[in-house]
Amino acid sequence: MRRDLAARGERAVDTARLLARSVLDTNPVPDWEHVTKVDPEGAKKLPLLYPLWLAETDAVSVGGSSDVTPANTAAAFDLLAPLSTPVCHEPSGADHVTEQSHDVADLLLVPEVLNGDSEALVGTLGTAIESVREELAPELIRRKASWLPDRVADWLAGVATSLLLSEAAFEAYIVQNPDSAAARESGVGAEDLLDPTDAKRRAMAADRHLESEIVYLEYSGTFGGDEAVETLERIDGALVRSRVWYGGGLANAEDVRAVREAGADTVVVGDAFHRVAEREADLLEQAATDLDADASPETIREWVADRVDAEGSGARFLSTVPGVDDPVALAREYTGTTVRAWLELRARSRRAREGSGEPTVDVQDTTLRAALAPIVDDPDALAAAIARGALAGPDDVVADGSRRSDQLSASLVDAGTSH
Repeated sequence: MRRDLAARGERAVDTARLLARSVLDTNPVPDWEHVTKVDPEGAKKLPLLYPLWLAETDAVSVGGSSDVTPANTAAAFDLLAPLSTPVCHEPSGADHVTEQSHDVADLLLVPEVLNGDSEALVGTLGTAIESVREELAPELIRRKASWLPDRVADWLAGVATSLLLSEAAFEAYIVQNPDSAAARESGVGAEDLLDPTDAKRRAMAADRHLESEIVYLEYSGTFGGDEAVETLERIDGALVRSRVWYGGGLANAEDVRAVREAGADTVVVGDAFHRVAEREADLLEQAATDLDADASPETIREWVADRVDAEGSGARFLSTVPGVDDPVALAREYTGTTVRAWLELRARSRRAREGSGEPTVDVQDTTLRAALAPIVDDPDALAAAIARGALAGPDDVVADGSRRSDQLSASLVDAGTSH
């Protein structure tokens, strides 16, 4: 009788939970429209005034498929932590989840691939859970409460592991570009690509069985076009709780509009953002040659207007952000501010070296600090960090052994007297 009552009670709880999932929005992932993916690998750079560009997006996701290490992940978080924009962490390795990343990230995103090999679905996750349970959690407990008996500390480490996973959001990927790094890492070949019907079925399994918070249709650097639109249309309306994210090859407002109208809740843009930094490096090098350090704002505006247009990387990235009405004007504004800030930093670095031989730069009353003041809580600290990173020489390292300048577009520029 008691067993019967217990079973009925459990069924009642399950029913209530199902109704809540169906009627209420219980998904902890916000209904963001636009997420910018920041890849920490050395070849992917951030614009010098990245806080300006990232203030336009709804959230930032840190992660990548290749050449991502604990060191460059930590360096990326150092630069992104001061932002008011939410920062998520999508680790590609178990050792990338650290106490620092847990403290800084607003949301932990755990990837699982629906059309890859079993390792990509459960093997990698098992390795990550083992790392948290046997390394990260025990170390954290030891630091916070070294006086606890071993048995109690071990029990708390288990509780901390479960808590971390309960706070994470699981991303159920459908990887559709077999030539991408994401496909190689997850064992997706051409034979594993899904047609719209099969993609819908796996998305439903992720939503209703795996209870994944996100179903992620990923074309990884290539726009999915009509196929992606049809797949999203099939998935749209079939899910109860999962958010639908689309990523891959988005380069203009038309592409974004197509996938959002087809059913994507959120678009994820990565390469388009990093291309802003690539182009910026060329512009900063030209500016150092063409413009004087004390060039007037009007001179800089005219110089930038001749070099930034609708086909440029800055305008293309901003055109993917819903709500940005004039991407060209905003790209010119941000680029002009960046050029002015870069010329000032070079001039101040030169004067500092001539005076004391040290590359320390005072960021007070600079364009850099003024640009950051409206969008971050501590513009002095972030301006100093950006200046140090931008002007760092090849032998200047930070605590974790990485060079923070490697994260910024300015690391591609010969800064002349600043190096």
